[in-house]
Amino acid sequence: DGTCIRDYVHVSDLATAHLLAVEALKDGPVVWNLGNGAGHSVRQVIASVERVSGLKVPYRIVERRAGDAAVLVASSARAQAAGWRPVHGDLDDIVRTAFDWRKSHPNGYGG
Repeated sequence: DGTCIRDYVHVSDLATAHLLAVEALKDGPVVWNLGNGAGHSVRQVIASVERVSGLKVPYRIVERRAGDAAVLVASSARAQAAGWRPVHGDLDDIVRTAFDWRKSHPNGYGG
C-alpha cells in the first residue's frame, strides 16, 4: 500500500562500510546493520523520484503484502563505533545520484 517504512542507504555508503568491515575482520567476526537510521515510505521514495527527475512515476495502490512489517529501520551503532557514517543521508540526494548515474549510463555498466 506504499506506507511501509524502510531505511534506504546509498550504495557508496555501503561500499565504504564493507571496506571498514574487511579491516575489522582482522580482529574477528563482525556483524553490522547498515542504514541511515531514518525511514521513508515507498510513497515518499516515489515523491523523491518525481522531484529529482521531473517525471511522473506511474504506480498503483494495492493491499499491503501479508507479513510486511510496518517499519524497518536499521541501527548502525556497531558500524558507527568502527568509524562508519553515511555520507548520503538525504533521500533526494540518494535518488539524485542514482538518477544522474542512470542518465550518464543509459545502457548500464556495459554501455
